[in-house]
Amino acid sequence: MSYALTAENIKKVFKKNKKIVHALKGIDIQIREGEIYGFLGPNGSGKSTFIRIASTLLIPDAGEIKVFGYDVVKEATKVQRLINRVSVEASFFKKLSAIENLLFAAGIHGISKKEALKKIYAISERVGLDRERLNDPLEDFSRGMQQKVAIARAFMTEPKLMLLDEPTTGLDPRAKREVQSLIMHMKEKLGATILLTTHDMEEAEKLCNYVAIIHKGRIIVKGHTEELKAMISHRVKNPTFEDVFMEFTGVSFDEAEYEEAESA
Repeated sequence: MSYALTAENIKKVFKKNKKIVHALKGIDIQIREGEIYGFLGPNGSGKSTFIRIASTLLIPDAGEIKVFGYDVVKEATKVQRLINRVSVEASFFKKLSAIENLLFAAGIHGISKKEALKKIYAISERVGLDRERLNDPLEDFSRGMQQKVAIARAFMTEPKLMLLDEPTTGLDPRAKREVQSLIMHMKEKLGATILLTTHDMEEAEKLCNYVAIIHKGRIIVKGHTEELKAMISHRVKNPTFEDVFMEFTGVSFDEAEYEEAESA
């Protein structure tokens, strides 16, 4: 079996206001090439911390993550060539146009202007960006449009592993559907491997081949989406992911959100 990402016993501790916060308490996962792997959990559960470690932005206090066999700490430069990350708040030069932002990103990665323009126009068409709007400043774009630019920027480098950290949070329903459709397109047409963090139950069930439920820095249960629901189908008729979450954590998702906020 070929894995895009493997993680063993990942731990991370932060100090916040003289308080010790155990953000990750021994995470173990394996992501197969070509799948969408979902990290489902409330805000503050450790999802984004894991993404930042996997993308070489943070160093774990314990454990090891490998991306296509390369250690994210010891071989960070090699890992960075294979990945790209899209976060809930994508960073841009808001006064510059979309195409100026994309050309700047291409230059950082050593892509020539001629090749970059070719990629920009091709990817923009795939992600549903209006070519006529590429010259408009990013500050005039909706959140959904900005997320599409962020994903287009990420795909210019043709990453083997895409790390999507809450990519649809805060989007209006239409933009959310468009970004979700784009994620499916990335997997089915481009063969991308995707790690998706979300606190949206329906999104996880709709998009992910495999889901790990994370709560208070630990993975509570993991499995294929239908397998997780099947585990409780003998007790709950037509179970939802909300039912799955409550079954294995002992609290509702809303209660979990409150618990995470209180412990932060």
